[in-house]
Amino acid sequence: MPAPRLRFGTFIAPHHLPDQSPALQMERDMELVEWVDKLGYDEVWFGEHHSAGWEISASPELSIAAAAARAPRVMLGTGVSSLPYHHPFMLADRIRQLDYITRGRVIFGVGPGALPSDAHMMGIPTAEVRDRMDDAINALVRLLRGETVTMETSWFKLQEARLQLPSYTEAGVEIAVANMISPTGARAAGKYGLSLLSLGATSAGAFNALASHWAIAEDLAREHGNQVDRRGWRLVGPVHVAETREQARENVRWGLSRWIDYMSNVAALPLAPPPGVDPIDAMVDSGFAVIGTPDDCVAQMERLHRQSGGFGCFLQLQHPWAKWAETKRSYELIAEYVIPKVNRLTADRLASEDWVRRHSEALRGELVAAVGASIAKHAAEKGADKLSPDLVAAFGKK
Repeated sequence: MPAPRLRFGTFIAPHHLPDQSPALQMERDMELVEWVDKLGYDEVWFGEHHSAGWEISASPELSIAAAAARAPRVMLGTGVSSLPYHHPFMLADRIRQLDYITRGRVIFGVGPGALPSDAHMMGIPTAEVRDRMDDAINALVRLLRGETVTMETSWFKLQEARLQLPSYTEAGVEIAVANMISPTGARAAGKYGLSLLSLGATSAGAFNALASHWAIAEDLAREHGNQVDRRGWRLVGPVHVAETREQARENVRWGLSRWIDYMSNVAALPLAPPPGVDPIDAMVDSGFAVIGTPDDCVAQMERLHRQSGGFGCFLQLQHPWAKWAETKRSYELIAEYVIPKVNRLTADRLASEDWVRRHSEALRGELVAAVGASIAKHAAEKGADKLSPDLVAAFGKK
């Protein structure tokens, strides 16, 4: 039986240069959703952030509602809803409404919140966000399953809480838990039988922990009588491809250095290369990013598959490394060459061409003989003088 096909998508945090028009940047996010929907991608995810200037998506639900009207096919995920910032009942009810607006195309991605500055502004101690996330997941899973929930924690209370609407589809809304280097997300995925969303999967620490994180999820799932499915496991990493490696490197020099500075000095992720090292070389050589050709992207998918043991979907981290036209072309090249190769969508066509090529001489001979016989039959019935000179020249007078 063939292996399940790998799904592809984009993860729009978003990352936008803060000196450009926010209205235009939001419109381009919607254009990107339309573009990948037309190209045949499977999923689009929108983040939630409230500070730091770059990641201007305060509500993934609003972005998904807008995108659903413009992209009729692609699945749409919250990437992620920061659980400590929301009362679980209100968030569950909004997700249920979004389930109906999208006609069952929403995926509910959850996490503790990525930026400490967001939690600080809301007066939430950073040390508490992961415990609050676990509290909220406990309530959200039950509410979205249609249960009536009464519970009280240090930060929220539910009294006979029940959603008014059933899920739009019988399967319900898929819930995916964010995970980076710590095992918090993997533990929650196993404990509640949820999908896993590995953010920054190509960074050194997260990449090295992929297999162990999945093992943690499986162990906790068995302990709690649940199951976890690798087809629901999504890995996120940055990619930019062009027709040549040289062109890809030239493209990303437009915005890469500013993005690295933001990620290293504002978002507090250590991505800055050592002094004197070309940042492109550092990112490519470490395996963190694909900056090259479609074949380089195929190699990255194979590398991630070996390290993880198998996963269901790869999400490109959308970034402002290149100009808009070059970014769209990168997505197009991946749809045109990477996705078909990874999923062996061209294997049968190539095999068919090869088989005909290897048998072409014999097949052509059979064709010539058949046409010649038909001409001879016609000549016998109507007379050779009725044949066109071209046919006589091509097949000889019979």
